[in-house]
Amino acid sequence: MADTLTGIGVSAGIAHAPVAWVTEAPGYDETEAPSADLESDGERIRQALNDVSGELLALAGSSPEESRQILETTASLAKDKGLFKACLKKLKDHGPQAAVHFAVEDYAKKFARLGGYFAERVTDLFDVRDRVIAKLQGKPAPGVPELTEPVILLARDLSPADTATMDASKVRGIVMREGGVTSHAAILCAQLGIPAIVQVSDANALTEGQMIAIDGNAGIVYVDPDEESVATLEERAAARQAVINEFSGSGQTSDEHAVGLLANIGTVSDAVLAGQDPNVEGIGLFRTEFMFLGRAAAPSLEEQTKEYTRVLRAMGARKVVVRTLDAGADKPIAFASTREEENPALGVRGLRLSMSREDLLDTQLQALAAADAETEAELWVMAPMVSTVEEARWFADRARAAGIEKVGVMIEVPAAALRAGRLARVVDFFSIGSNDLTQYTMAADRTDGVLAELLDPWQPAVLDLYAHAAAADVPVGVCGEAGGDPLLALVLVGLGVATLSMGPRKIPAVRAALAMHSLEECGRIARAARQADTAAEAREAALAVADPRMRAIVG
Repeated sequence: MADTLTGIGVSAGIAHAPVAWVTEAPGYDETEAPSADLESDGERIRQALNDVSGELLALAGSSPEESRQILETTASLAKDKGLFKACLKKLKDHGPQAAVHFAVEDYAKKFARLGGYFAERVTDLFDVRDRVIAKLQGKPAPGVPELTEPVILLARDLSPADTATMDASKVRGIVMREGGVTSHAAILCAQLGIPAIVQVSDANALTEGQMIAIDGNAGIVYVDPDEESVATLEERAAARQAVINEFSGSGQTSDEHAVGLLANIGTVSDAVLAGQDPNVEGIGLFRTEFMFLGRAAAPSLEEQTKEYTRVLRAMGARKVVVRTLDAGADKPIAFASTREEENPALGVRGLRLSMSREDLLDTQLQALAAADAETEAELWVMAPMVSTVEEARWFADRARAAGIEKVGVMIEVPAAALRAGRLARVVDFFSIGSNDLTQYTMAADRTDGVLAELLDPWQPAVLDLYAHAAAADVPVGVCGEAGGDPLLALVLVGLGVATLSMGPRKIPAVRAALAMHSLEECGRIARAARQADTAAEAREAALAVADPRMRAIVG
């Protein structure tokens, strides 16, 4: 058998091909002299930022729907006035390249502290940095090389531009030394059906042209695999697909207990694609941040109404759960900043921001109500980062006054999970944000790959909080990465979760897992997982109780 490297599988599938390394960014010139002409060097930086923004927009114009909005968002970061001003400030003590480097470093730290959508934009910021520095050096932009044969791409991380512009017909798989389960690269790989693994720390040992095979489900890289190893992987992939193909239709357990299988989306184009997918029963999480990011002023009532109407219309009469603005008190949304904070992830973000800027929330609620009146979709609206009954009541009263009929809150902090029974008295539903709930429960930054073990959604403490929330007397959904794990989906349903939201390509495997178990069996699987002491033991305990066919699905 071949030697192996391990990481975290983020897009299921098997691939076998030679390695092709993505061209690394040049990095800033540490010998560069400090600026002797602030005006001239500032103009060089401004022009480089504008050029990069223009190039990314050009890429967006020729990219598929699933990539276009991502590239447009990255282009908006390059045009962000706050970022340019930060570069000018750094220019007082550095040369142009170092000024860009350190300005982006500071901005990225702010994004990471904000968490959620903004933490996931850190890779985008670094892509802007690398492209601008390459531009200042007169070098070509870093990224995916021109491909002439099928390969498995290797990279430290992949930017949105990398994943959007690569020739997917020649990319058999992707391996990253860094990256995360909620990164753009992971999301796009899942959308495109490309097997992918992140957090493979030993990937540097692999050389250009070396033959490898990967299992994107198990997160394993096989180095110089022999024919037997490849044949085994291919048989495993075929067996997995055969099991999944046995089941179709809507989500339900073997005893016909309905479980809604919904999609997570972040843009209008995502909604259009999801609406065309017969596997998608609705939208379980529509992130509205994309309309607010990189702007000098909030989008108008008319603009928001138009975009929300497009999303709702794309889903016909299906359910659409919308999350109101999830932002924080920092520069990324300049018009929504309240004050400087040492740790915005624990500060004025989510609903707390809405409570301090009622005008932003009121406009959003009015736009959603107007869009609802013009379409047939079943609209549910929820607030992010709710911690107390008082906050939930404040949001529910405001939303209902605006004409929203189904009002809910996200369960993302332990306080909300532990007091779910009380929260359920003032709202109509919950949606558990498993990514944030895990990071706050385990005190581990979800963007830090070093803490991946603590961020495992199988952590028993996190499972206990799922159980607290799911026991409340309202419909409860899960919209984080946990919902797309076929085995963990059984645990969640066994705990009482009613809907699961995930990337659309993950739905068939989850549907198959549910269809081969009764609701009672799901409960038994959940109890077995909660009795474990570690995340690994919890997963193995669940797998031991589940139908043997689950091993073909989850590895």
